[in-house]
Amino acid sequence: MPRANGFRHQSYTRVGRAAPEYAVRAEAGPPVGAPLFRQRMRRVGMALRQSGVAAVYLLDSGCAGRELCAVLSQVVRAFPDTAEVVGRLRQTAATLDHDGGDYSNAFVQCLASAINPAGQRPIPVRRFCWSGENHHLGRADGAVRLIDELASLSTEPGARVLLWGHGHAGNVFALMTNLLAGDRRGVDGFFRAAEVYYRWPIVGCVDVPVWNRVRRRLDREGSPLGGLRLDLVTFGTPVRYGWESAGYARLLHFIHHASGPGGPRRCAAFPTRPHGEAVEGDCLQQLGIAGTDAMPDWHAWRCRWAHRRLEELLESGLKRSDLPERLRAGRIVPDEGITLLVDYGAAPEAARRHAGHTVYTRPEWLVFHAEEVARRFYPAGMSKAA
Repeated sequence: MPRANGFRHQSYTRVGRAAPEYAVRAEAGPPVGAPLFRQRMRRVGMALRQSGVAAVYLLDSGCAGRELCAVLSQVVRAFPDTAEVVGRLRQTAATLDHDGGDYSNAFVQCLASAINPAGQRPIPVRRFCWSGENHHLGRADGAVRLIDELASLSTEPGARVLLWGHGHAGNVFALMTNLLAGDRRGVDGFFRAAEVYYRWPIVGCVDVPVWNRVRRRLDREGSPLGGLRLDLVTFGTPVRYGWESAGYARLLHFIHHASGPGGPRRCAAFPTRPHGEAVEGDCLQQLGIAGTDAMPDWHAWRCRWAHRRLEELLESGLKRSDLPERLRAGRIVPDEGITLLVDYGAAPEAARRHAGHTVYTRPEWLVFHAEEVARRFYPAGMSKAA
């Protein structure tokens, strides 16, 4: 998106901006812990060190099963004739939150040990937790808390932080870039829209202090993060919020996608159709677009109010009634960054059981993802590590 993006939403036309996209065939890496696995991941770790990466953060998509159910409920309302397909996809949702739906602690530990051999400067690998709620306020709160976390880091000047975001965590990143580098008017509008969430109406007391703390930091002159450079990677992130180009250093997207015959590669057919043990890519990434949010609980009236006000800001010009048209457009490629449309080949279990959305977090693809990131973000480091 252009600089001074002003929280502008991405478009859903079939012909979008000319952001680069590449079709890639994934190859499963060697078994975790095997000598070749350790060798290849050690090379990735060396590339990160050579390029000044000070920390790695992994962000889950949230409660993926509940997220999928909320999305599917909106889809079936817009397209009643998809009820049979939706019913099959619902059967996958129950397993998402308990069976490989996000980055596990074991995955985090595996990545940390693989890139940090003995005797080398350690690069901490951390799992950043946010609410994972499938609405604007949930993602906005995640963006604010992530800025607060990054601001607490003690790093060398010009250091880099590598962030991996699964599912809607990538949209947390998008909001973060708008907050870090957006114009004052847009940022003020964001905090005004959400103010009822972190500050009680009438009495004015603040009961979510991290929002006030981050707002004060963003109001200061200079870089809010002290010159920290952010390298952002998204995995299966639905096309939602626009990106503020000045709010990050590098941006890369992985999307599980098998191009259908005769259709634009950057778009997906709708309705999506599971075929036996495979699907046409990442169903949840395709379906989780504007108009499929789940409202905060009815008793959380301040959250519902803030969500509605953020919706007016973040989805200005988008009508809920236009959801069928947006889904038919099949837009899966973001307007900004480099997009890899990845054919994961024989991944029947992940595709069948998880609607194609959790292949990104499977350990057998860790080497592929890590090497792709290193090659595209830190090519000089990879050359030195060879």
